[in-house]
Amino acid sequence: MDLKLKNKLVLVTGSTAGIGKATAEAFLAEGAEVIVNGRTEEKVQSVVDELSRHGNIHGIAADLSDPEESRALVEKTAEIGELDVLVNNMGFFEVKDFTEVTDEEWLNYFEVNVLSAVRLCRAFLPAMLKRDKGRILNLASEAGIKPLPQMIPYSMTKTALISLSRGLAEMTKGTNVTVNSVLPGPTWTEGVANYMEGAAA
Repeated sequence: MDLKLKNKLVLVTGSTAGIGKATAEAFLAEGAEVIVNGRTEEKVQSVVDELSRHGNIHGIAADLSDPEESRALVEKTAEIGELDVLVNNMGFFEVKDFTEVTDEEWLNYFEVNVLSAVRLCRAFLPAMLKRDKGRILNLASEAGIKPLPQMIPYSMTKTALISLSRGLAEMTKGTNVTVNSVLPGPTWTEGVANYMEGAAA
């Protein structure tokens, strides 16, 4: 299937493992030029080395929960080219009793899972609108619609991403820029495997 992605520049955040890495690989298979992102140079370079055989790939290390590092990523992306597709995939989850989650942990969830996407949408959307073309995909979760009692902070952030996507989609009506949220169900990733191993132990 030709998804008309050949030579399109795509940024996938949180793409050194799991759904993000698989997404980056899928875009490469469609002929897109892909930027992968993670928090450490070592992990990013490892994925670049692994996936380079599939196509044109770049790596930018940045912790997107940090505003300064987010700005640096935006600047480095501009040096590569005009962004056609933004995939906000970065996020984390933890299984923890609701009453044990501290204010600091709630704020960290919001910084990592929500504000990272807000910052990049705010940075890249104006240029997409000016060119009248572009795609933004925000990785939410089915937990954003049916919150998980053992993962309430995570679920809350995914509900926020759905709302962000819907609001931006309404804002881009009548243009050739689209904004969508993707709501995966349980997916076997490294993070889930680590959790299962810990629970079994």
